[in-house]
Amino acid sequence: MKRIEAYVRVNRLEAVKDALEAVGIIGLSCEQVRGYGRQQGRHDMYRGSTYAHNLVPKMRIDVVVRDQDAERALEAIMQATRTGELGDGKIFVSEVLDAIRIRTGERGEDAIA
Repeated sequence: MKRIEAYVRVNRLEAVKDALEAVGIIGLSCEQVRGYGRQQGRHDMYRGSTYAHNLVPKMRIDVVVRDQDAERALEAIMQATRTGELGDGKIFVSEVLDAIRIRTGERGEDAIA
């Protein structure tokens, strides 16, 4: 199994959910986070003064999928979030050793199906 952790623009969450559902991936966790990378934050003007926001709001999306579904999920996330501009985000993929559904005790891929 693979864990896909994507940091994307906040306004792209619904597009990611729809894209994942379209390729048969159901279920995700998300959380609003703040950070920066090459984007280096942003600058806003308010009443003639410039304010620097060093930490940009992002949405962290976590999805655990079977190995054979990982590429489809990654492609769906990339297509739903890519604008071609700085700040589109990042995706990290890692191995999941085990998963357990607490209610039934199912383990492994059965727990995430």
